[in-house]
Amino acid sequence: MLLGFQIFTKIVNLRQMSWLRGQQQKKKPTTLIVLHNSGFFSCCTVRLARIIEYFNKAAKLPEVVDSSVQFEWYKPTPPRPIVHEYFQTIPTPIKYTYPIMLEPYHQFTDFKKLPFAALKPFILRYFSLTDQIKDIIAEIIKKYSVDFENTCVLFYRGNDKVTETALSGYEDYLVRARGILAKNPKVRFLVQSDESEFIDAMMVLPNTFVFKDEIRHMKKASTSVDLAMPSTNYEFSKKFLAIVFIMSQCKDIICGSGNISLWITLYRGSCTGVQQFLEGKWL
Repeated sequence: MLLGFQIFTKIVNLRQMSWLRGQQQKKKPTTLIVLHNSGFFSCCTVRLARIIEYFNKAAKLPEVVDSSVQFEWYKPTPPRPIVHEYFQTIPTPIKYTYPIMLEPYHQFTDFKKLPFAALKPFILRYFSLTDQIKDIIAEIIKKYSVDFENTCVLFYRGNDKVTETALSGYEDYLVRARGILAKNPKVRFLVQSDESEFIDAMMVLPNTFVFKDEIRHMKKASTSVDLAMPSTNYEFSKKFLAIVFIMSQCKDIICGSGNISLWITLYRGSCTGVQQFLEGKWL
């Protein structure tokens, strides 16, 4: 079933890419069409990178960013463009002064080196959250009594991520969490992972909590929850976007590398309070 879903997705993507290339030739050059499909935050990273690429080359913003075929894994049945259900465009001007560096490979770099000040206007303009996502955020914060100033995020993207980058051991998270606990005995640990074993391992810490009804996780596997549970992608993609924003606002964050961790820092606007594991070492 999973293999069939992946093959179907590839066929649909190839047909759409062929059609869109023809459409892009007909459209004005002020329309930017983004074709990339994969995981949710991979789509976000490539969308942002292509907007910045256009901005660097043209010294201006595209009049239209067409992401209608993106987020294919997350569309309901029958499929429809859904980017506007996650993000609203805020028509704030961005003046070109110099090239800005952001490429998809930056998900596996030291996030402290990202040009956060230069990226902030792009996040505001193209990735401001819709009222629906804001409502989900408010509901989660109220339900779990999230206090940002006394919350430390333990975020671990496991499972198939190990095929892309080195992952930290669980014990490293416990050591770093206990260091934060020693400084702030009132801290609560928000445990977030797609790997069930990681969640279980973090429960030895005091004051831990999990967004039980809003996340999906599974035993270690060489796939992702999106590919393993495609029928719930539309619903949980919205919840997870809300959770990523919530994590970005917490005082302390212990995380790995990859697109999700990247977007935690992009919504945060800095790496203050962030401990990042990258290719075998903590930064």
